[in-house]
Amino acid sequence: MKLYYDPIMFNQTLDGINLKRHIIGTYYLEDPLPGEDPIDHFSLVQSLAFEGSTGTWEEVKEHSEDVIEHLSGKVVGYYQIPSSDNVKRAVIQLAFPIDAWQANVPMILLSIAGNCFAYSAKLRLLDVYFPEGLLTHFKGPKFGISGVREKLKIYDRPLSLHIIKPKMGMTPEQTAKQVYQTALGGVDMVKDDEMTSDVYNSRMEDRLTAVMEALNKAKEKTGKQVIYFVSITDEVDKIVDKAKRAIKLGANGLLLAYSAGLSILRVLAEDPDIDVPILLHPSHMIALTPSISWPAMAKICRICGADLMLTPTYWSTIPMVSHEEGIRCAQVKLAPLGHIRRTWPMPAAGMYPGLVPLLVREFGKDIVIPAGGGMLGHPMGYQAGARAWQQAIEATMKDIPLEEAAKDKKELRAALEKWGALKRPEVHWFRASPRYYPKPVNFNK
Repeated sequence: MKLYYDPIMFNQTLDGINLKRHIIGTYYLEDPLPGEDPIDHFSLVQSLAFEGSTGTWEEVKEHSEDVIEHLSGKVVGYYQIPSSDNVKRAVIQLAFPIDAWQANVPMILLSIAGNCFAYSAKLRLLDVYFPEGLLTHFKGPKFGISGVREKLKIYDRPLSLHIIKPKMGMTPEQTAKQVYQTALGGVDMVKDDEMTSDVYNSRMEDRLTAVMEALNKAKEKTGKQVIYFVSITDEVDKIVDKAKRAIKLGANGLLLAYSAGLSILRVLAEDPDIDVPILLHPSHMIALTPSISWPAMAKICRICGADLMLTPTYWSTIPMVSHEEGIRCAQVKLAPLGHIRRTWPMPAAGMYPGLVPLLVREFGKDIVIPAGGGMLGHPMGYQAGARAWQQAIEATMKDIPLEEAAKDKKELRAALEKWGALKRPEVHWFRASPRYYPKPVNFNK
């Protein structure tokens, strides 16, 4: 007799599964069927697990117990969330055996984030656990936080980054002039915008040569090395060659957009000839946000080799996720993960110097803060814009209020006068209303 729920798939828990040989995907699942009661949620979960591994909608004789045991997904967690009679909500955990694909990134994504999304309009991948047996096949970031700090000889503070603007249209000479000014202002890094590619008036080779010459010229005056992340996003069959040509021309950093794919990121990061940090720009991931959490994607990108990666923050011009999810995205980049180096979080979008104290208190000192308009829009010019960022960072690390530091720093003062500073709401007594906060007792009345 065939059971409704396959016991090989369902009679499993995290305690009993071989955690060294399975990826664990954690999902939120919501299944509304108006007018239907009861809803058989387990049948849907079973379909999700089969769809990410061995199954199909109809019985096939070769789909044996042996195949299911060795290659099918297993339901290792089902945690129902109370809801109305016609909606089932749950957090579920599915275990996928790594014997199905080993360290094949495109195939891993097919299992944990593939056709399963066809089964529910409200399915979201929340987290992915990578087992020891799989993690050993990945090298992760070549530099990570410690390696980039060593390259720049900056060990105890956040780093500033100038995003070249406008996104496209400048000649190599115009780009170099802009970069030269921010380098004189003390910026730590500079990058192409993610939209930058070869256009009629600017080829990568020409832009890279001009920018590196400008940075070397600035270094003669400041003594400071600046990393330039040049955009190499292209068709997959061109990216490795483009990266190596860039390095041959003197590139000390590479910018890759997520739209090129995680597999090519891993190829670049694990190539011994590509010996510069890689900044991953995740803008294409925004479209995936309803289905895949940013912390889950950040972990996968870290394993595939991103040295730096932009991070959502609630205080940006485009707060894509909740306050907690943005912070958690940074935390998974910094958390211990076997031998994998840590990836730089980059709280991004609409950043301005007045945000520095808030960002450091939320994310810690191991962050890169990118700024385009919030540096180039400074009323005193590009050099002053970069200097205002350095002044804000220096004051923050000394625990000096920015308003006080700005009294003798005209660049920071001008930045605060234009963009202001944001005071984060403080909640001292959990979720209690401020009217319930304790108040001092005055005995001198």
